Amino acid sequence: MSMTKQRFIGRAGATCLALSAAFGLSNAQASEDPIKVGILHSLSGTMAISETSLRDVAKMTSRISTTRGGLLGRQLEPVVMDPASDWPRYAEQGRELLERENVDVIFGSWTSVSREAVLPVLEELNGLMFYPVQYEGEESSRNIFYTGAAPNQQTIPAVEYLMSEEGGGAEQFYLIGTDYVFPRTTNRIVRAFLNAHGIEDDAIREEYFPFEHSDFQSAVSEIRSFSNQAPTAVINTVNGDSNVALYQELANQGIDAIDVPVLATSVGEEELRGMDAGPLVGHLAAWNYFMSIDTPENEKFTARWAEYVEQEGLPGGEDRVTNDPMEATHIGIRMWAQAVKQAGTTDVDAVRQAVYGQCVDSPSGFEICMDEENHHLHKPVIIGEIQPDGQFAAVWETEGPVRAEPWSKYLEESKDKVANWRYPWICGDCEEPTHGLEF
Repeated sequence: MSMTKQRFIGRAGATCLALSAAFGLSNAQASEDPIKVGILHSLSGTMAISETSLRDVAKMTSRISTTRGGLLGRQLEPVVMDPASDWPRYAEQGRELLERENVDVIFGSWTSVSREAVLPVLEELNGLMFYPVQYEGEESSRNIFYTGAAPNQQTIPAVEYLMSEEGGGAEQFYLIGTDYVFPRTTNRIVRAFLNAHGIEDDAIREEYFPFEHSDFQSAVSEIRSFSNQAPTAVINTVNGDSNVALYQELANQGIDAIDVPVLATSVGEEELRGMDAGPLVGHLAAWNYFMSIDTPENEKFTARWAEYVEQEGLPGGEDRVTNDPMEATHIGIRMWAQAVKQAGTTDVDAVRQAVYGQCVDSPSGFEICMDEENHHLHKPVIIGEIQPDGQFAAVWETEGPVRAEPWSKYLEESKDKVANWRYPWICGDCEEPTHGLEF
């Protein structure tokens, strides 16, 4: 199998005839039952602030296929579930999507605890899910494709930046997060990385809070006190609407980005939309995409999103934004569609093999490819600075996409897996992947 780079065959002015050919349409196929696509995102509860837009962009991307004749001549039919930020319900509703609704694929989850809840169901029923959010790594399943960032595509480059002269030369790190697997495992990796680079444990603080926590007064006071000892940076792995309370308290206590930069791994444009960004200017986030990126692909993506928001009358209207997990969702659906076209079927085993090596032109401006071995994307890394309008200005970025490392070389228990892990479900003699379905 090759990772040959190819560009999209379709552009904004592509004809309906060319699009129909790309999807392999025929009059006979058009009469078949729709292809059901599961969407498993919390639309209520603490994670609704982040996940609702992933539901919306998944429906938008599915509609683009449908309005252009469908996939393999069949329409895409989104089947939406709301686990309501209740982790066991992800497993229950994932089972419902696969057994009762007979979906061919699921796009869903945000938190790692929700992904881990549905994973056993996917493996039991041989379902396929595309997971669109940055995570802690230390996992590999034949039933999940990870389209968000691994730690070496987000957190580790962010820490390196904060330690650099350009990033402020941090000598101490305060790690604040929500009390679940992503923040705790990510911070284990961060601590091991810092130790390996000469920063001892007494220069690292960790503190965790439950989901929906809203009182960060004492935590921010401790950050202020800790930062008086040496140049300090904060790594924020808080998730959900707790970030609104955290950033409000940072503003209340005057934590200035010049003195104590706070770098977030789960705060993007959508979360900032519900905050007063003025007092937060200069604080940072590490992602693989920002809405402010100036590329032709992103111009097209954001224009489509604005048009969809208006057509559907979505809450927030013209204030709605795009963000990194939305881009990852958009990429995942397009890759899956290309794999279905290549396989000529929605059969999970056939599609899984066809996903390896798929590439799409992304809104970030790079051609993004699915690794041929580890179920993760090659992605650029971008560090952005909060602007008064709630957007981000890039202050640092990689020259191109970085290959994901699902297993961290900084953790003792993972070192052997970095070099020796094998993926036995990978096809050794597969058909060349297709590229370029226009969405």
